[in-house]
Amino acid sequence: MPDMLVRLYDLPSPDEYYRRAAAAGVIVRRAEPWDRLRLRTFIEKEFGPWWSVEAELAFARQPISAFLATHEGFVVGFAAYECTRRNFFGPTGVRSDLRGNGIGAALLFRCLESMWEMGYAYAIIGGVGPVTFYEKVCGAFLIPGSEKGIFGTLLG
Repeated sequence: MPDMLVRLYDLPSPDEYYRRAAAAGVIVRRAEPWDRLRLRTFIEKEFGPWWSVEAELAFARQPISAFLATHEGFVVGFAAYECTRRNFFGPTGVRSDLRGNGIGAALLFRCLESMWEMGYAYAIIGGVGPVTFYEKVCGAFLIPGSEKGIFGTLLG
């Protein structure tokens, strides 16, 4: 799966996605230390142990480099950055029955905005599955020659 690049200095407005997530009754916020276990449990259940281990590294950062989405007190989505490598976005995921409500995009933008605040001009999205989602939502574009990407090298 290829890698993508996002221009953090030229992001479109996330307001539509923040409104849609809120309208669905979802709260998107930065993870706190006490969220560690429930976030790990959610990720393992919904996406498997590899993503859980990767996302766990967000709790070693200060501030924590993960955001979570909750609905009625339960974790329904997450996004993290600077887990696999510096300046990398991901992993990220939303519970399948809640996709299409702007939750994934809201999580993405919270991470990208945080990366911009850290001083990055660009963010790398590694091993992208939904290319069209990232193209549409944040203007990401494929990095030529990245078909194998960092994950192909690490997992190869």
